[in-house]
Amino acid sequence: PVNPVCVLLSTAPPTVRIVHSGQACNVEEERYSERVYTIREGETLELQCLVTGHPRPQIRWTKTAGGASDRQGDSALLNETLRIESIDRHQGGRYYCKADNGLASPAIRSIRVDVYYLDDPVITVHQSVGEAKEHFYFERTVFLRCVANSNPPVLYTWRRGRSLLTQGSDSGVEIYEPFFTQGETKILKLKNLRPQDYADYTCISSIRNVCGIVDKSALFSLNNRTAPPSIKLLLDDPLVVNPGETVTLVCVASGGDPPPTLAWARAGEEELPKRSVINGGTLTVPAITIDDGGAYSCVASNNVGNPAKKSTTILVRGLRKGRFWITPDPYHNDDNIQIGREVKISCQVEATPPEELQFSWLKNGRPLRSSERMVITHTDTDVSPGTTNLDIIDLKFTDFGTYTCVASLRNGGIPEVSIDVNISSTTVPPELTVPRGRSHLIAQEGDTVDLQCLVSGKPKPIILWSRAEESGAAAAAPAASMPDGLAQTESYDGVLRISNVTREMSGTYRCQTSQYNGFNVKPREALIQLVVQFPPTVEPVYTEVRQALGRAFSLTCRLLRAHPARLLRYEWKLGSRLLTVGEFSDQKDDTSYLVRALNREGYGEYTCDITNDAGAGRCTFLVTGKAYAPEFYHDTFSALWQNRPRVYGFKLQWTQMEPGAVDRILAYRLGIRQMGQSRWWEQEIPMEGNIQKGELLTYNLTELVKPESYLIRLTPITRYGEGDATERIITYSAPVNPHLREFQCGFEDEALCLFSQDKSDEFDWTRHSAATRDTKYTPKHRTELRPHRLQTSRPRLEGDKARLISPTFNMNSRGSSPSSSSSSSFTYCFAFFYHMYGKHTGALNVFLRQKGPSPSDTSVWTLTGNQGDRWRQAKVDIHPTTAFQMVLEGVRGSGIEGDIAIDDVTIEEGDCKDPPPNNLRSLAPPTSPHIWQLCITLSLAVIGQRR
Repeated sequence: PVNPVCVLLSTAPPTVRIVHSGQACNVEEERYSERVYTIREGETLELQCLVTGHPRPQIRWTKTAGGASDRQGDSALLNETLRIESIDRHQGGRYYCKADNGLASPAIRSIRVDVYYLDDPVITVHQSVGEAKEHFYFERTVFLRCVANSNPPVLYTWRRGRSLLTQGSDSGVEIYEPFFTQGETKILKLKNLRPQDYADYTCISSIRNVCGIVDKSALFSLNNRTAPPSIKLLLDDPLVVNPGETVTLVCVASGGDPPPTLAWARAGEEELPKRSVINGGTLTVPAITIDDGGAYSCVASNNVGNPAKKSTTILVRGLRKGRFWITPDPYHNDDNIQIGREVKISCQVEATPPEELQFSWLKNGRPLRSSERMVITHTDTDVSPGTTNLDIIDLKFTDFGTYTCVASLRNGGIPEVSIDVNISSTTVPPELTVPRGRSHLIAQEGDTVDLQCLVSGKPKPIILWSRAEESGAAAAAPAASMPDGLAQTESYDGVLRISNVTREMSGTYRCQTSQYNGFNVKPREALIQLVVQFPPTVEPVYTEVRQALGRAFSLTCRLLRAHPARLLRYEWKLGSRLLTVGEFSDQKDDTSYLVRALNREGYGEYTCDITNDAGAGRCTFLVTGKAYAPEFYHDTFSALWQNRPRVYGFKLQWTQMEPGAVDRILAYRLGIRQMGQSRWWEQEIPMEGNIQKGELLTYNLTELVKPESYLIRLTPITRYGEGDATERIITYSAPVNPHLREFQCGFEDEALCLFSQDKSDEFDWTRHSAATRDTKYTPKHRTELRPHRLQTSRPRLEGDKARLISPTFNMNSRGSSPSSSSSSSFTYCFAFFYHMYGKHTGALNVFLRQKGPSPSDTSVWTLTGNQGDRWRQAKVDIHPTTAFQMVLEGVRGSGIEGDIAIDDVTIEEGDCKDPPPNNLRSLAPPTSPHIWQLCITLSLAVIGQRR
């Protein structure tokens, strides 16, 4: 290692770009620079967000055109790849990558993901409605409609038998797409059905094999028996059953060709009972319950005409919700029962079926019949729930007793419901009171509290609890809900118990009598005020304070809320040592502690407790002299170098986060561990003088073994001790010809001599064997060595580009280290063979890409159009001043007849020898018998021939 080199680095705002990998069908640039990534449904989506900037930006992926559940990568991760396995059509849309390091505005890039799919088509058949009579297809006009969900829009083709049907090919057939379906429906119209129209019809749906999605088809056999479905139910309607019985619903098809499929469903999209069993058109529900009652529908469909539907209702017999109420004499303004006046007893029950409901009355256990003084009435059976009334006229002392209302179903099988009502001198309307001292309750948060209302009277009614609107609340604001989430809570003993009470439960509670199971009089009510006390809420709950020795600083603890908010006290401590105490004034909501000059004993954990009657809230401050973590600089160019066969070096660069916050950094502890091993090597890097904020520190790592990767840990050290460490992984990547004298590539190996495809272009170069060749758009050739071609056929667009990028060639290979500076340039000769043939051939461009903080491409050679059916060689001098790459770019022409191929790429040190005129020369292909060359492919399949 050499001594660290320090330069001042201004922080850099983030930049971001999105690259793709995985199984894309196509990536293209649309108008307004919109990037569109096309992928087949079910494949794996991979998008990688590459960023630059210092400090290292954080990355977040989000998605639009979808719900909240579609959000991707809520956590911020560095260089994160967004990966969606088995993507579906609903996951298409625009994906955003946001990079933020707190400098300027975040960098945001987006790409639209277009998911391609094709569902199986469905054929439905309809007759012209105005002509429908007894026979569905006898001399009638018939429509065959084909529908398939797809992206992109589907192309439909009709066949009758084996014959293709097109518009105008048969006078009795019309083919059209209604405008309102936007191309998603294809209709075949058979006018005045003829004998030859009885045939097998096939609808073929296609999206033209994009993404390799094959065509799909549907078949329908049209004959003179074709008819829409009809069904009938083999059961009573409604079907009345007792609970616990097994119910079987039978639905049979009475017509339809093809034979229809049958399905059962409940009304309102309610699910069928979980115990139910379906066998064809038979639905069996064992041990039926009251909740299983309701409407059930059988639906038959065969894609001819409209589905047939018939419904039935299951009535599960039962009695529920028995209630009673007593109404004093309605002709006098008195809530009490008095001798000589009228009194009415009402009884109400819900019955299924309602027409079977019947009532009877007993007095003291004996049957009671309607008379002039004892008038019994019932509501109509059509009204539900059913109600019966017993009017006692001119109440006498002998009328006191127990009256029983008995509800039953006429056909039996269901237990009766009996309700007893006592009428006596002690039968009085209710009164409601709150126990003394219980109308204003104070509880601590987390306690269990009982709210109680005392109810007197006979019979005792049910008590209803609810939240009362607070005074001053908006009239339109709804009252708060009860602790159980309901608007009302019933209580039979007048007690409302609230467990684990919270501050949100503070407020006014109302208890009132219900009109059921009691007197039918104006409800009695009472109010109880509940106050929930809670400890102070403070901030910050925990924070870390980094300070250098000898400095002054203050710590502040803020009060956010508390109840009670008066008589608040505060107490400051360092560890267990008390520092100061005091009380809050009414105007103050924070307290501060000042450290005038920090010494070693002043490091530690400071706490501030703010207390009230309910408890305490605590602020915690950890005062430390630890240095912040260093921040690795990831955008170093030419960071890796090698000048020995078995080892390599790496230029490690970083800045120090907030170096002035603590004492001067004396050194860094450098730890190195080879990946896959457990042993660490450590050494110290001494630092002289103060480190400035933004100062770029460099340390050259040497003797790293090829091709291993290493985990690097860097820890700052001050007189306080070790600070926060940070880590990164160094990965070896082998440069090609690090001592560049001569480079040759004939693309024989699958690695393409470490050439790579540019992920930001529209399509890729393709390596092909010279054993075969497609001659569809080019004439056959003489027997000679030939490469595979770039054939510019659909669906590529004019101007689409494919870029091939060479490996990186280092300029410091003559023994210089990365810390050495040299502005001298070198001259190299870049040469290659090319073949550009066809009247629509586009352009072939060559760029020199030099490494640096802002890499740039410089055009060094270009050629456009048809150059004849021959191989030519191009040579051009290049003058790089730093590490560089060569970029070969193929551009699609205006049509489908044209191809481009390259072979035998070489780079030699020095000027080009005997360059061809204007960098062009007609030559034979390379003399070595190459089997592989490289071409850019625009068609779906490229085949070549080489002899």
